[in-house]
Amino acid sequence: MSTILAADISDTDILERLRDVLHGTFEIDPARVTPSAHLFTDLGLDSIDAVDLAIQVQEMTGMRIKPEDFKSVRTVGDVVGTVRGLLER
Repeated sequence: MSTILAADISDTDILERLRDVLHGTFEIDPARVTPSAHLFTDLGLDSIDAVDLAIQVQEMTGMRIKPEDFKSVRTVGDVVGTVRGLLER
């Protein structure tokens, strides 16, 4: 699943890709992965998992993530927004 996302991908498609990543990497039920789901309290990720997720996002976008790009990410919707921002660079 290392295919780089196209810049014109929809947010819905980004969310679907994140569901696949979170399920495949962390065994999280895709039904729980909603834009409002909090990565830490709702999905049970920890700081190490967040680093793994950031690496997955880098692979999805083909772009390096600066720490400030991922620092304020708290929800799945934040991740979608970060991916969108990276794709629009």
